[in-house]
Amino acid sequence: MFPKYDVIVVGAGHAGCEAAVGAANMGSKVLLITMNMNTIAQMSCNPAMGGVAKGQIVREVDALGGYSGIVTDYSMVQFRMLNMSKGPAMWSPRAQNDRMMFAAKWREMLEGHPNIDFWQETVPGLIIKNGVCKGVVTSLGLEIESESVVLTNGTFLNGLIHIGEKQFGGGRAGEKSATGITEQLISLGFESGRMKTGTPPRIDGRSLDYTKMEIQPGDEKPGKFSYTDTPVIQKQLPCHVTYTSEDVHETLKEGFDRSPMFNGRIQGLGPRYCPSIEDKINRFADKDRHQLFVEPEGWTTCEIYVNGFSSSLPEDVQYKALKKVPGFENMKMFRPGYAIEYDYFPPVQLNMNLETKLIKNLFFAGQINGTTGYEEAACQGLMAGINAHLAIRAQEPFILKRSQAYIGVLIDDLVNKGTNEPYRMFTSRAEYRILLRQDNADIRLTPLASELGMLGMEERLERVNAKIENAARIERYFDDTSVEPDLINGFLESISSAPLKQKVKAKSVLTRPNIDIADIRSNLPYVDEFLGQFDNETITIAEVAMKYDGYIRKEQEMVEKMDRLESVRLADRLDYHTLKSLSIEAREKLQKIRPRTIGQASRISGVSPSDISVLLVHVGR
Repeated sequence: MFPKYDVIVVGAGHAGCEAAVGAANMGSKVLLITMNMNTIAQMSCNPAMGGVAKGQIVREVDALGGYSGIVTDYSMVQFRMLNMSKGPAMWSPRAQNDRMMFAAKWREMLEGHPNIDFWQETVPGLIIKNGVCKGVVTSLGLEIESESVVLTNGTFLNGLIHIGEKQFGGGRAGEKSATGITEQLISLGFESGRMKTGTPPRIDGRSLDYTKMEIQPGDEKPGKFSYTDTPVIQKQLPCHVTYTSEDVHETLKEGFDRSPMFNGRIQGLGPRYCPSIEDKINRFADKDRHQLFVEPEGWTTCEIYVNGFSSSLPEDVQYKALKKVPGFENMKMFRPGYAIEYDYFPPVQLNMNLETKLIKNLFFAGQINGTTGYEEAACQGLMAGINAHLAIRAQEPFILKRSQAYIGVLIDDLVNKGTNEPYRMFTSRAEYRILLRQDNADIRLTPLASELGMLGMEERLERVNAKIENAARIERYFDDTSVEPDLINGFLESISSAPLKQKVKAKSVLTRPNIDIADIRSNLPYVDEFLGQFDNETITIAEVAMKYDGYIRKEQEMVEKMDRLESVRLADRLDYHTLKSLSIEAREKLQKIRPRTIGQASRISGVSPSDISVLLVHVGR
C-alpha cells in the first residue's frame, strides 16, 4: 500500500510542516502523517508570527529555504517592527495573521510539493530494529517503512486539558490526545517529563467597545518576512490594548480554589515568560493591572484573541472577570481559555543534529523537546528534516553555530543545558546578537543552504550576492563623498550636534550619535538620489555596518576565539569517568551529553573553566 519513504514526519504543526519541507527540498521522499488533514499548520494559540528574537528565527528559516516566512507574508493582517527605539540587534519583525489563511496557504504549499505525501491517522508506535528507527505503526495497525522518522507531536502526547475542576484528554480543543509513543520511548530507555501551556478565551469582536481601548495600528511602511517576492501588505487591521484592574483581579481570585494550577492537579511546569493571568496575579501581587492585547483572528471573522489572558480557571470565573475589563462590558465568549499538560523528552537526550542518542535515525523537533512557540518549533523542524535527509545518506550533519544563527543558539541551549520549563527564545540568550540581526539572515544562511543543495537556492543566492555588493557600494560612497558644512549645519544644530567647521566625509556625519541615514537623505539631496537605486534592506545593512563597525569587529573577534575551541574534537567513545581531574558534576554531565567539541563542552551547565583546561590537556592542547 505504501512505498518505503526516506523520511516520515509525525505531526503537521509548525515543526512538522517545516520538517517535511526541509527533507523534501533536500530531495527526500517524505510522508507527512497527521491526525487531521484539516488542522495542518493550525495556529493553536496566538494568530501571530515573529516578535522579539522570534522574528529573527522566522527570517532565518526563510533564508534556509523554509516556508514559514512565505506563508506569514501571504496571510498577515498587520506588520510591526518591534524595538525600533533600540539598536538594530533588537529590531524584531512581528505579524498578526489571518488564522485560516495561514493554515490554507501552508497546506497549498505542502500539497504543491512533489516529494511530499500525506496520511491521516494517529501513530501510537515506531518500528525499531537493532537500535535504528525503520518506520511507524499506525492506529489501524499499518506498518509504514522509512529510513528515518521525525517526531513533532506538539502538545498531543498524553495531552490533558484543564478548565477549572474539569479535565479531559486532548491535544488541543476538540482534538484527541496521542498515546503509545511516550510509553514505547520510555521502554527503550528515554526519560520523559510533563510540561504545561495554555491559551486565552476567544471573544466575539462584535460585542466589544473599542472606543474604551487604545488602538495599536501596524507600521506605516510595513515590512515582510520572506526574502522572496512575497507581497507587501497594503491594508492592515488594527489591534487594541486594554487593561485588567484590581476589580478584575479580585473576581479572578474567587476561582483560585478551583484552579488546577493552585490545587495541584497540574504537575507540569508552565512557560515563565507567558504566564496565565492567575499566575501573573499571584506572582506579581504588587501590580494593580496587567496589559491585554485585543487581536483579530483574521479578515473575515469577528473572533478575537485576548493576548495576556491565558487561563485555566473555571469558565464562569473567566467570563465574569472579563466583563469587568474596559471595552468588554457586553462581551460574548466563543470559548473559554484552558491549560494543557503534555509529555516532553528532555533534549539533552539529543545530538546537535536533533537525532536521538539512543535510537539512530529518530529525530525530535518542537514541543517534544520542551520548547514553546511556533517559531522555535518551526526552526527545529526544518533542521530535523534536513538532518534526517543527511543522516540516511551518511553525510555530515548540518549544525549551525551560536555565532551563525538564533537557530544555533536555541539547539545548542537545548542539547547542552536542557530545559525543565518551556523554552522561549530571547535576544538576551544570544551572545553575538549584533551579528544575528533580522536584516542579514539571508547573508548569513542562504549560502549555507545553497552548499547543502537545498532546492531553489540559485536565485536566492544571486540576490544575496547582489545585496552584499550593493551594500559595499553604499559604504564606499559614504567613505568617498564629502559633505559641505553649510548643507548640514542647520540640521546638526537643530539636534544639538556640533556643527562642521570644514568638509568631512558623509560616513563621519552618519556615525554621530542620534543621526541615521534617513536624516542624511532628507538634508543631502545628492545622497538621497544615489540611495534611491537601492532597496531599504540593503541600505539598512550598509548603515548598520558603518555605524556599528567597532561592535561588529569586536564580536567577530570573540567568534574567532570561540571557533578555535569548536575545532578541537572530542572522541566519540571517550569515557569521562576515567578523567579523575574533572569535577564529579562535569564527569556526569559530559558522559550524559557527550559533546562533539571542546566548545560544546564549555557551554554545558556544570562544566567549569578548569574542567575545560583538563579536557584541553587530555586532547594534547
